[in-house]
Amino acid sequence: MPAHLDPTVAAYYSSQSAFSDPGPEAAEYADLPDDPAQLAAIARNLLIHRLEGGLFNHTIATDRLHNDAETRYVDSILHLLLERDASPLPRPRDVGDRFVGVCRDFVLLHCSFLRHAGIPARMRCGFADYFDPQQHGDHVVTEYWDPRHGWRLADPQLADPKIAAAHTIDFDPMNIPRDRFHVAGAAWQAIRTGTTDPQTFGHWHPEDPMAGEWFVAQSVRLDFASLNKTEMLLWDIWGTGIDDYREVTEPQRDLYDRAAQITSDAVAFDEVRVLYAQDDRLHVPAEVWSLAPFNGPQRTALRP
Repeated sequence: MPAHLDPTVAAYYSSQSAFSDPGPEAAEYADLPDDPAQLAAIARNLLIHRLEGGLFNHTIATDRLHNDAETRYVDSILHLLLERDASPLPRPRDVGDRFVGVCRDFVLLHCSFLRHAGIPARMRCGFADYFDPQQHGDHVVTEYWDPRHGWRLADPQLADPKIAAAHTIDFDPMNIPRDRFHVAGAAWQAIRTGTTDPQTFGHWHPEDPMAGEWFVAQSVRLDFASLNKTEMLLWDIWGTGIDDYREVTEPQRDLYDRAAQITSDAVAFDEVRVLYAQDDRLHVPAEVWSLAPFNGPQRTALRP
């Protein structure tokens, strides 16, 4: 039986956000197909993850390693790509000409392509177990609307068979099982009910491993913003907890409980939109703190 999506929800998620809009580079989308899997493969072939140099036998230039993934907006990503290689977007780039990003960048570009094709799509922040079965690693995926099946999770970073094989992926990257990727709200609820160890959720950087309740709380806030088409960098912080972001107070837990309830696998769209508009602890302000991994913390003004 075909799935049904409310027309208001469909219109919202099939229109570009300030972050996914190709802007001056929109003409480059003329040659794009309208198939979600093909669009994922195109996004994959335009980017390389910061940590994939070894998989591609390529040494990533330091300036690109440090700076590309600080690019917030798709129009800026496209500008960098086209400066390096002006070929049509469907043509795979040599690895040295690719944008050097993280999972968020694959997903934001994929969402931009999908929205251009009129396919509702949104970025989901959460935790994947398919890179390390012992841990739930910080990750971002696409959630797109399939008229036959409803909302599906997809990982454009795995759209290259070489990368999928390197991580021993045993599922279709365009239909991630919901028990292999936990959206942030579902992860928060699992922690709050005591059904899982908070320390298995995080990002294990060798110099600064980050995991536990506070990290999942940050992911809930990022996912909440993404569901409101404000697709932030994964190291941006704002609102509640900004002064001591590695601590979670009881009032903050109450807020995240409410946010998680309406953003876990089934999204309560109207409630998400109202809470985001009304609560400054969740709403992204005009300026945020960016805890950039290479370039250091800095206040960053967003585009008006």
